[in-house]
Amino acid sequence: MRKTILAITAAIMFSTNAMAQGDVYERSKIYEWPTDKQVVNKLHQWQDLKFGVLFHWGLYAVPGIVESWSICDEDWVTRDTTMTYQQYKDWYWGQADKFNPTDFNPEQWASVMSDAGMKYMIFTTKHHDGFCMFDSKYTDFSIAHHAFKNDPRRDVLKYVNDAFRQKNFMIGTYFSKPDWHSQDYWWDVYPTKRGRNVNYDIKKWPWRWNAYKEFTYNQMNEILSRYGKVDILWMDGGWVCKENNQDIDMPRIAEMARRNQPGIIMVDRTIHGPYENYQTPERTIPETQLNYPWESCIPLTNDWGYVTHPTWKSPEKVINTLIEIVAKGGNLVLGVGPTPQGTIQPEAVTRLQAIGKWLKKNGRAIYNTTTTKNYHSGNVWFTASKDGKHLYAIYMLPEGEKLPQTVTWQGNLPKKGSKVKVLANGKSIKPTINGNNVTVKLPAGLPQQSVAFEVK
Repeated sequence: MRKTILAITAAIMFSTNAMAQGDVYERSKIYEWPTDKQVVNKLHQWQDLKFGVLFHWGLYAVPGIVESWSICDEDWVTRDTTMTYQQYKDWYWGQADKFNPTDFNPEQWASVMSDAGMKYMIFTTKHHDGFCMFDSKYTDFSIAHHAFKNDPRRDVLKYVNDAFRQKNFMIGTYFSKPDWHSQDYWWDVYPTKRGRNVNYDIKKWPWRWNAYKEFTYNQMNEILSRYGKVDILWMDGGWVCKENNQDIDMPRIAEMARRNQPGIIMVDRTIHGPYENYQTPERTIPETQLNYPWESCIPLTNDWGYVTHPTWKSPEKVINTLIEIVAKGGNLVLGVGPTPQGTIQPEAVTRLQAIGKWLKKNGRAIYNTTTTKNYHSGNVWFTASKDGKHLYAIYMLPEGEKLPQTVTWQGNLPKKGSKVKVLANGKSIKPTINGNNVTVKLPAGLPQQSVAFEVK
């Protein structure tokens, strides 16, 4: 009975917002273009996609708590005070024997995300807690060796990748460089008093760190050699790096990755240089346009994974976020957390369907577009077709407001004789130009959401 109460208490404490992220990545300040032509070409293909999904799914889904961080000892982390730290970690690791997603349905995931207008997918193969969502040969701490082990689809990474390939998604794999379950990272000989970092002196115990490097290399090799074509290797845990005296040997990893997957995009988050092929501002949008590849990673709720009491973003919020990001030259990857049973919950499906409905009508202003020098005027954001023949002006409707009768913007003046079309209904409208101002009158009957105009 006491264990049950502790588990419930912990789930409440660590559900949505209780650990409002103390771990939000700022983007790197420097960008280095890759020299491999295959990588550059794939980056350009990826930049055209604009909208993707990032799945966090693991042990943390079972109690519906924040992913991994509750077992870290940093000051911003709070825990149930009725348990010792070791008792809490034992409880957390013990979720492996409860994680039995018998309704696992990656085909549903792929259909929902395709209908939402997403074009690429990144799946969390292993988060910081070390629990693998694939059948690793180098640890038994995986979904394939615990409660789900007798299911024919226990090697879930294979089935997730296959389902999204069937929908023509670009495939990405998330991998955590730190592994807090590994004795070669958090060694039980020492307390975990270095927060998220390795808890022993690497210089004193080089053989142990070398064992960890080999373990990490081998697991990355597994996810890049056994599961078909992979387009993106998205590496989290930027504190594991040479600059922080935790050299993971990225040149060796990169050579292996591109031997297995020629042209693969590597994203060594926040570690600027040849292995951060695009930058990943987390939960934020850069203040201005950036002229190199980047992706804002933002969750659909306030949490990356499934939680018991989520705070949902509205479809309008996500659409407006996407508009701003694309106008500034970036991509949006939206975080979605499948349920512990293995499905996408109805509240997420409803929102994603609404986003997809908008994109079906207005996607021409988003996909395969490029930036414009004058990209923003009040509530209007601009993109352009890559051939330069079309300008897109997107009026961003603030949440809770109604569409105005007219929309005005400055700059990006239509040429004489140009046609302005409302993408939502295909109707042509005549712009009024007064000096540097352009005004268009909105036709009646438009849905109460952001409106995209195509200027030929």
